[in-house]
Amino acid sequence: QVQLVESGGGLVQAGGSLRLSCSASGRTSRNNAMGWFRQPPGKGREDREFVAGLDFSDGDTAYADSVKGRFAISRDNAKNTVSLQMNSLKPEDTAVYYCTAGTNIATLYFGSWGQGTQVTVSA
Repeated sequence: QVQLVESGGGLVQAGGSLRLSCSASGRTSRNNAMGWFRQPPGKGREDREFVAGLDFSDGDTAYADSVKGRFAISRDNAKNTVSLQMNSLKPEDTAVYYCTAGTNIATLYFGSWGQGTQVTVSA
């Protein structure tokens, strides 16, 4: 089992930036990828949207079209931490952001999940 703890959420004005971090512990050796999903307000778990993913084996990244060019995912190997730098934030980015870990980017949804961190972007 992998335990994931997110941090860095908060309230920011449109156009601002936030940096989310996800710290992994436990059986992290089984993780080949980590990423981020988000759940917009009023939406259920089944509506969680993929935001970004990072494959550790080759360094490949993937992003949702809605965040390309604004968000960047990165990994700090020494700290077993994955971060999501979010720039040029928009009100529609408001959501609970969840960190996930799994075997590859395509199957992150079926892997381990953190508890989530709230990001609120005001107009």
